[in-house]
Parts: sequence; structure tokens; C-alpha cells
Amino acid sequence: MPTNATPTPGSLLISPKDHTLIMIDFQSQMAFATKSIDAVLLRNNAALVAHAAAGFGVSTILTTVAEKTFSGPMFGEITEAFPGQALLDRTSMNTWEDAAVIEQVNAIGKPRLVFCGLWTSVCIVGPTLSALDQGFEVYVIADACGDVSEEAHERAMERMVQAGVRPMTSLQYMLELQRDWARTETYDMTTGIAKRFGGSYGLGIIYAKSMFGASEGH
Repeated sequence: MPTNATPTPGSLLISPKDHTLIMIDFQSQMAFATKSIDAVLLRNNAALVAHAAAGFGVSTILTTVAEKTFSGPMFGEITEAFPGQALLDRTSMNTWEDAAVIEQVNAIGKPRLVFCGLWTSVCIVGPTLSALDQGFEVYVIADACGDVSEEAHERAMERMVQAGVRPMTSLQYMLELQRDWARTETYDMTTGIAKRFGGSYGLGIIYAKSMFGASEGH
């Protein structure tokens, strides 16, 4: 039994430097058939994740499938957050079976991985279960993933969680990176991303700051 609490974060919480984010197949052709989440919300959530990761300096891998021949370009909301970063284009549905992606994972060298992308039951289940099998600690941003039906998405999430994947959401991801409003060096960036991509939460920030000059750090 614990005898003395300390004001320190738990080891299962993520931080900007302890993981690699892998964003998979956020492309037009994949989004056309996605029915488990509204396309506008999906793009918004993916953008929030991308801009948060870029702002906090998270090691990030961006990968597409058949970009030039079938699936189309990655969402501009994502690529604008990482100007000049190369996209790793694949033929494999399972990102973990692509040698170029694995080379990047190994070069970065972090044992904790966070995934999001399309579709949940194929392009997210494949690499997450493969990474788990090789000893990595794996998280999935559930509302920055989508599938051809709600059933497909939910069964895929259940399968991954049962295997040991830890689920989270897009806003949770960003706020876990910030974690303390007294961290003034990233406060404006975090609230700025929330105002742009944070839905009703972002509207609340705009209202509070405009009407009352409110600040979460006080």
C-alpha cells in the first residue's frame, strides 16, 4: 500500500520527448469511405494532433499509401504542420511491414509509439499489434482514426485494447503534452491550437479570453 503521495506525473502519461507519433494514410481516397466519424471532425482532430505534435517537437512519422496512383495527397491540415517533411509512401497495408518506416522508427529510437490514421481496422490494427509483438508500448488516438463503419472502428479498437494498446483522444493528446498551464512557454501555442481546432472547448477559450481576459494559468 502507498504511504506517501508525491506531486509527480505517472509513468503511463505521455510527454513530448518520450514517444514517436505515426500518422497513417490521412488521404482523400481513404476518407471517402470513412463512415464511423464525420469527415470534417476527422480532419479537425487530425489537424489538432499534427499541430500539437509539431508545436511540442514530438518525433513524427508521416506515411501514405499509393499517394500518386490511388489514394491522393495527405490532408493539408497535417502537412502544413510539418513543412518540408518527407512523406513515406508505401504499398503495404500494414505500415509495420514497410522497411522505410521501420528504419525511421529505429533511427528515432523511442520505445513508446502513438498511432492515428485510416482505416482503424486495417492500417491501425496492423502496425499496433505488430509493434506490441516486438515489445513497444503503444497508444492509439481513437477519434483521429476512422473506418468504413462504426462497427468496424469499434471492433478494431476493442481488439487493440484487448491486446494491450492504450486508447486516447485528440484533445487529450494535446492537453497531456501541456499538462500544466503554468508552463508559459507553450501556453499560447496550446490555447491557440485549441481555439483553431478544439471545437466547443476552443470556442470557450475564445469567449473567456475575449470577455473576461481569463487565463488557465491563474
